Amino acid sequence: MNTANLQLEGLYLSIAAINNALVQKGVLSREEVDHALRTAEQIVLGDDRNVEDLAPSNREAVAFAPRLLALANNMASGTDTPPFSELARMVGQTKSRAGD
Repeated sequence: MNTANLQLEGLYLSIAAINNALVQKGVLSREEVDHALRTAEQIVLGDDRNVEDLAPSNREAVAFAPRLLALANNMASGTDTPPFSELARMVGQTKSRAGD
């Protein structure tokens, strides 16, 4: 596996853990975190540059991060975050068919 992919995996899990800590400390609710991540996803998918210059599969790749983090947020329990492999599989199962 490419080293950059491993670094991104670690970054996603770190951000998911920070999001979970913010919820646990009462700084944000799960709903607020989810709303922020869904907004980010919509910005990615609606960005004119992305729509005009990127293939659908590449737009799906850009949307991967907010989708994975939203799933991690919604599946988190206490201090536990699901494993990256499980989250990535779920993103793949729920992505739009236009990206294929």
